[in-house]
Amino acid sequence: MNVSKQFLIKPGTKVSLGNLDPDFTDSDESKQSALKKLEGNNQRIRKLQEVLYAEHQRGLLICLQAIDTGGKDGTIRHVFSTMNPQGCRVSSFKPPAGPELDHDFLWRAHRDVPGKGEVVIFNRSHYEDVLVARIQNLVLKSAWSKRYDEINLFEKFLSDNGTHILKFFLHISKDEQLSRFKDRLDDPQKRWKVSAADYADRERWDDYQNAFDDMLSNCSTDHAPWHVIPANHKWYRDLVVSQITADYMEGLGMNYPAPAVDFDELKKKYHAAEKQS
Repeated sequence: MNVSKQFLIKPGTKVSLGNLDPDFTDSDESKQSALKKLEGNNQRIRKLQEVLYAEHQRGLLICLQAIDTGGKDGTIRHVFSTMNPQGCRVSSFKPPAGPELDHDFLWRAHRDVPGKGEVVIFNRSHYEDVLVARIQNLVLKSAWSKRYDEINLFEKFLSDNGTHILKFFLHISKDEQLSRFKDRLDDPQKRWKVSAADYADRERWDDYQNAFDDMLSNCSTDHAPWHVIPANHKWYRDLVVSQITADYMEGLGMNYPAPAVDFDELKKKYHAAEKQS
């Protein structure tokens, strides 16, 4: 299944989420078959992450964006938790506070980008500054409207310096969001996720959709493309994200580094020690 091109936003494309079906699933897929493929993809991701960590030549930044209940946490849990935490971490982007307010809006993102051999997953990201900041009027339009170009330059800088970037927008419908809100209210183990802001933001659904459209239209580039993932069906969301990630990592052509020691010399010493024992 070559899904990367299917869900890729080509640079220069004018995006309208209203024209993209969040209920879409491939006609050949079922939840049962998807779970089997997800397991295989996760095994590939785990092995490829090990090579990336050992090779220590590049980093991988994965950005997840979605409206509330869109599935960011679930994607991390079902897809990316397969990675070895020694070389993978998650950074969550909440309202800026403390030192973050004393710096430019990209400072906290740059602070958390991956080093060589590392995978970092942004749960929300620097794109909050053209979403929440825009909709809640935290900055003037003259400020946030410039940020698309600033973000593109920032991501190009990262790319030029060895950071590969994958960006996933998890696309759900308004009805699906309401259903997921209800699930949280009905499940005592999920109620901790509920906040009054969730419902206030829901009343601005159209404003958020317009902001997402602009984000996707302005900031999908060759070096940092956006993929819009149909996410009403969680099993299909996980399958597609895992497939794109595994294929992308495989395409990097990574290799384990050459050994730093002379194994022939070590074998001689080993055999010599055996004879003496």
